[in-house]
Amino acid sequence: MFTIYSVDKTDKKPNLSLSVAFMISSIYAVIISGGIPVKKRIDTFSKGAGASNLMLMLWIYVLAGAFAASAKSMGAIDATVNMALNFLPASLVLPGLFLAACFISISIGTSVGTVVALVPIAAGIAHSTGSNVPLITAIVVGGAYFGDNLSFISDTTVVATQTQNCNMSDKFKVNAIIVAPAAIIVLAIYAFMGADFNAPADVGQVEYLKVIPYIAVLVIAVMGINVMGVLTIGLFLCGIIGIFDGDYNVYGWLSAMGDGILSMGELVIIAMLAGGMLEIIKENGGIDYIIEKITNKISGKRGAEFSIAALVSFVNLCTANNTVAILTVGGISKKIGDRFGVDNRKVASILDTFSCCIQGLIPYGVQILLAAGLANLNPMQIVPYLYYPVAIGLAAILAIIFRYPKKYS
Repeated sequence: MFTIYSVDKTDKKPNLSLSVAFMISSIYAVIISGGIPVKKRIDTFSKGAGASNLMLMLWIYVLAGAFAASAKSMGAIDATVNMALNFLPASLVLPGLFLAACFISISIGTSVGTVVALVPIAAGIAHSTGSNVPLITAIVVGGAYFGDNLSFISDTTVVATQTQNCNMSDKFKVNAIIVAPAAIIVLAIYAFMGADFNAPADVGQVEYLKVIPYIAVLVIAVMGINVMGVLTIGLFLCGIIGIFDGDYNVYGWLSAMGDGILSMGELVIIAMLAGGMLEIIKENGGIDYIIEKITNKISGKRGAEFSIAALVSFVNLCTANNTVAILTVGGISKKIGDRFGVDNRKVASILDTFSCCIQGLIPYGVQILLAAGLANLNPMQIVPYLYYPVAIGLAAILAIIFRYPKKYS
């Protein structure tokens, strides 16, 4: 059997921990906040580190860690991987994972829920076939942004259309025209890469009872239940089935949950350090300064569209939350669009697409941190394989340069 939480100890190359990098950056941010009492600087940092939206993500980390470890201990991941390898031709594993992530994300409207549902299965397939774990994890993370960008129930879609005062269906049309070529190209890349994908010679027997937690998680997520509710239900299903099947007793289940929660410790620290540091930047006027500098240099429709793209991208880098980034610059983007005659549906699409592109590439974003924790990887290992976020970013840039789609440009 494979082990999802194994770590390669043979790599002796220096590797700076992301948590250390954020600690150093956070200390620097607090030190350079001149003219403010030290206590107030620390209070500001703590406010960002304990923000309500950030704390919600931390609870998701805790539940996700507990669920993943419980599922692993009772054999749910092994069973689900065996089922996938039994029914899916080896050459279709990579494109199949991408399509599955696209379908689930557009159905539930959240990239976080998609990552929670699919990354453990993807990592299990990678380990059982001896494949590149960061690559297969990145396939799921990339596909998760397909729905985050296009779904009618995605937070980013709702906020982008509300701030630009346009219909979701109209924004969807513009968005789909821009990103569809990117999705097709990325799917073709995965199909080409997967052509030589080798399934293991001996695939284990499928224990269908143990597949139930993951099937339930997928079905419940598609039904639109909150991701914390999805994880809680999956967690209890693992416990009930694991105890019933004799894989562990109640104490064994609790021990597995504890191990899973502890495995998310570094991710929690990174998220809190990032939140505190970014709050310091915001409090010191860093975001407002950049917005002012960018908007002072606008000329023409193309320049207006690029400035909107730059604004939402920069704020997303500073907030590590694409919904918050759109909300922050949505109002000023509307003013820029109205002033230079940019179609509000195109503005909404630019906001959503660039925010998803940036969110899909920053190693301290919730989705990549969560995926890294579930696959036992360093977040930086995943980033080089995130083809889809890069592809939609390039597609959006080309749409601005060549004034595409024409009807909305």
